[in-house]
Amino acid sequence: MQQYWARRGEWLEMTPGRSLIRQEQQLEDWLRHTLGVPQHLLSAWKHSEGLKVAGDRLRMRVFADEPCDYEAADGPAEILYEDDACLVAYKPAGMAVHPTTPEQHAARQTLAHAVACHYAWTGIEARIRHIHRLDTDTSGPVLYAKTALSHAILDEAMRHKAIDRQYAAVVQGKVASLQGTIDAPIGKDRHHRGRRRVTDNGDHAVTHYEVVRRTDSLSLVRCTLETGRTHQIRVHMSHIGHPLAGDVLYGGGAQHIRRQALHGELLKFHHPFGGDYIQVQAPMPSDMAHLCQKI
Repeated sequence: MQQYWARRGEWLEMTPGRSLIRQEQQLEDWLRHTLGVPQHLLSAWKHSEGLKVAGDRLRMRVFADEPCDYEAADGPAEILYEDDACLVAYKPAGMAVHPTTPEQHAARQTLAHAVACHYAWTGIEARIRHIHRLDTDTSGPVLYAKTALSHAILDEAMRHKAIDRQYAAVVQGKVASLQGTIDAPIGKDRHHRGRRRVTDNGDHAVTHYEVVRRTDSLSLVRCTLETGRTHQIRVHMSHIGHPLAGDVLYGGGAQHIRRQALHGELLKFHHPFGGDYIQVQAPMPSDMAHLCQKI
């Protein structure tokens, strides 16, 4: 359901209805269970006068400036979508979403640093809050929340599988079934650090795929995730005998492309404040596009 919202300086303005606003408990229930305000944030607003009611308008102090928790990269991220609540940034292959080592922090070359540069160049005072991740060598869109409230709402949507991610993958061999579902649990490979495998005691993992086109040696497939396990598409496609081209970790050959041939092409989610359905498409990078021309 779409909901009116507007930014008024530091305040988020909404109109939940006069009947809700007049009843404190009903308003709190609406904030907690309909809008999705976490209890700690609601308590903080109450103690700091961060909630205001005027007529049929409710205002919440959502957009207060906060220091960015990453140094800015030398150049900004490519932004595919942005408003006051969230943004979607394009992550090229070879770039990590966020640093995991002191060296990566110092180098300032992750997507988090590039988003921090975008914030600095556009005068935004906010923390870097990614909602999901992509493997370093996977290209595609990454969703970020620009406020603590939108972060909480989008995190909850992610947990309830309400954020859809669609991927294009080039796999080795001719995939026999034009569409299918891979339902196979994924866990760590205890013989190879950093690798995952299908295992009975792994985490529940489901991948849906459909073949776009195919030859005897390569197939272009479109994958959607029902779960979000590490390396999920790579593990699942390898499990059915069709590792991704370039994915040497999971049995793919490197003769066609220098990284796993996996690209996030579409991200779909409901706006955290307004509820509008947003679709963001990421252009296919040149190495994947060139490979697809061979199929």
